[in-house]
Amino acid sequence: MQNQMELTFSALPQNEAFARVTIAAFAVQLNPTLPEMADIKTAVSEAVTNAIVHGYRGREDGLVRMSAEYGDRRLLTVVVRDEGCGIADVEKAMQPFYSTGDGTERSGMGFCVMQTFMDAVEVDSTVNKGTTVTMRKYITGEVGLHRERMLDEIG
Repeated sequence: MQNQMELTFSALPQNEAFARVTIAAFAVQLNPTLPEMADIKTAVSEAVTNAIVHGYRGREDGLVRMSAEYGDRRLLTVVVRDEGCGIADVEKAMQPFYSTGDGTERSGMGFCVMQTFMDAVEVDSTVNKGTTVTMRKYITGEVGLHRERMLDEIG
């Protein structure tokens, strides 16, 4: 079974919470463990925040696109895209503590957080065209699988 979703929203800071709730509602279908769900929501939060804060640099006229899909292998793929300023040096941007922000509120740990909580993170960016962050996580859903087995056994 293949399932997918796509969402487009304004590049407004308050929409970061909207993206977190949306990905949680989609991912819950895979019966993730609570730690897996927290990992997914945190990674999505970082990707969306990067798009809003760094991709559009405070412009509120931009759009952020988030899509997600999973199949029978329980591999969740989440893609967050913006059409903002892009990243000139992706490798440098993915280093800890690197930030294009003004340094007062940003730690430069967004990509590191995404890499910590997801199984794979890929960043594709072109200056003045935007950035696409693709994140993948295999959902073990041990609790969910155990529940399914129990239900199968009792019939």
